[in-house]
Amino acid sequence: MADSKSILTKPDPYAALRYKEFRSYLGMRFFFTFAYQMQAVVLGIYIYHLTKDPLALGLIGLCEAIPAITIALYGGYIADKSEKRGLLLKIFSGVFLCSLIMLAVTTTYMHRYVPVGYIVPIMYSMVFGIGLARGFFGPATFSLMAQILPKELYPNASTWSSSSWQMASILGPAAGGLIYGFFGITVTYVVIITFIFIALICIFFLNVHPPSFIPKEGIVKSLTEGIQFVFKTKMMVWAMSLDLFSVFFGGAVALLPVFANDILKVGPEGLGFMRAAASAGSVITMLAMTRFSPMNKPWRNLLIAVTGFGLSIICYGLSKSFYLTLFFLFLEGSFDSVSVIIRSTIMQLLTPDEMRGRVSAVNSMFIGSSNEIGAFESGLTAKLMRTVPAVVFGGSMTIGIAFITWFKTKSLTKLSLQDINDHTSKI
Repeated sequence: MADSKSILTKPDPYAALRYKEFRSYLGMRFFFTFAYQMQAVVLGIYIYHLTKDPLALGLIGLCEAIPAITIALYGGYIADKSEKRGLLLKIFSGVFLCSLIMLAVTTTYMHRYVPVGYIVPIMYSMVFGIGLARGFFGPATFSLMAQILPKELYPNASTWSSSSWQMASILGPAAGGLIYGFFGITVTYVVIITFIFIALICIFFLNVHPPSFIPKEGIVKSLTEGIQFVFKTKMMVWAMSLDLFSVFFGGAVALLPVFANDILKVGPEGLGFMRAAASAGSVITMLAMTRFSPMNKPWRNLLIAVTGFGLSIICYGLSKSFYLTLFFLFLEGSFDSVSVIIRSTIMQLLTPDEMRGRVSAVNSMFIGSSNEIGAFESGLTAKLMRTVPAVVFGGSMTIGIAFITWFKTKSLTKLSLQDINDHTSKI
């Protein structure tokens, strides 16, 4: 294992990567995210092709968000008291099974003999199952970070972890759109299942660590302890609230199939590039942040990034040019990546090791499903006020949320990362 003291003596952008277990963690996250993002694109194209209804796109997110939110607190409790590798194996096996069923449902045989009215509910049911697995996945992976890296490397690790996630989010949507466009839904699902299996293999390279939390009281008291910790920590509450509402109103990415099909008319291949554009902006910005950290005044920079995120959404909604849309989606991803790095670092620093699963569970209820709930909001507003006005409305509300948060948390904008680390109990 790398010597943490030597790492501290000089800045090292590759510090976290020198830990073998962290590299296995990145591999697991990359391959799973690749498959997950492919599936998100494919489901959007497939469901919209069958229904021609933008609200049906929003229902995909709702089917995943409901179970993820419902099970989140229990998932955090289980993550704290369980051995993480075994828990992750169970989670990934569940996702693998759901994806296998979706593969079977999308075959030519099923389309020949099963009415569309049955196929769509089956797909929604499998998305529901993946949502259940996600309720455990977030707390388990958040808790795992503390077991494989020293605390001083959390900012560097958060950057690499988020970069890995975003790189998969570039390749996944692009691969999903291109493979679907050239080879069809069934072949695409074969690729998705293959990458989920590779992620499963990566889990075996993680060492078994004993849980950091041995419950001495009932589950209700344990969960209450985690909730109370979150809500007495001002910065954590506002960070979660900012992300919840900004992503809720900024979930216009769910409407990209409508833009690709009806407005820009670029088909599934173009949709893949549109989904990848935002991720490209994210990963390029994140790689830059391994050398140029945004953590000098993290709260101020977080508010600036969320405001830029909202402006980018408005511009992409008003654009009539495919290439201009790609540019604004790129900017959206860039701003979002800054907020992701800042929020994840703050969460890691403020959370005690023995409470990581439960705190992550509360975080998941605020943030983990905000994309899916935001997708439903975007689908519903698009149905009520049409697609372009819905996107502009969402971006405007995101900017409004950033302004309200700034007004309520002015004192936090002056803090440095060292201030946050030294005065955790006061923040």
